[in-house]
Amino acid sequence: MTGNREVTADDFASANAGSFTGDEWQARIDLAAMYRLAAHFGYDDLVWNHITMRVPGSDHDFFLNKFGLLYNEVTASNLIKVDSDGTVLEGPADVNTAGFVIHSAIHNDFPKWKVVFHAHVPDALAVTALRNGLEHLVQDTSMLYGEIGYHDWEGLSLTLEERERLAKNMDGNRALIMRNHGFLTVGETAGEAFMVMHYLIRGCRTLLKAHGSGLDVDPGPTDIWELSKRQYDHFPLGKHEWPALLRLLDQQDPSYRQ
Repeated sequence: MTGNREVTADDFASANAGSFTGDEWQARIDLAAMYRLAAHFGYDDLVWNHITMRVPGSDHDFFLNKFGLLYNEVTASNLIKVDSDGTVLEGPADVNTAGFVIHSAIHNDFPKWKVVFHAHVPDALAVTALRNGLEHLVQDTSMLYGEIGYHDWEGLSLTLEERERLAKNMDGNRALIMRNHGFLTVGETAGEAFMVMHYLIRGCRTLLKAHGSGLDVDPGPTDIWELSKRQYDHFPLGKHEWPALLRLLDQQDPSYRQ
């Protein structure tokens, strides 16, 4: 509190915009960029959902957005830092409980995955309700072949007990279809987590359009899917796309860097 006035995200950003340096500042910039890109591509949901990044040099602390901000209001300096217990280390104590539960499940158990992206994209959510989940139909999803897990719906993710089951279902995967709920993707970098989400959503859209056509669908041979997956492993997701996506943001609105 400042006097009798609540400290807001804007207050925090204004007071701290020049105090972050090095790897932590770059992490904040990349995470803020993910929020802005999610808004640009329609992967946001008003003030809901969340994207997080582990604090460089930390085992479990991570950055996330202040609850109540639109994705296009998120900046590098107004991100909040929390620990594995949900204690706010920096920023306003205004954290989305479900965001903490879902993301801490990954940040606590998988050191490799630095970034976690959760989304409810309307025209792909239908796939979370399909009994057979995502069927691979086009080359674009082959980089995720064999790396998509499933997590049964448990209602709103508000209890810490769900974290163990989330982590178990994410193990060995880069994407998680949370049945009747949404999507979760991970990455070693911001670019990887974003592009995994991008291709997961595109695969869902393609599936719905193909089956919605009423025509016969040919999923292709299993051995070619396995071959394509191995081929895509030589093209790390985000390596080439991320610099281009940052240029897109800088052309449109570079205020995410503030």
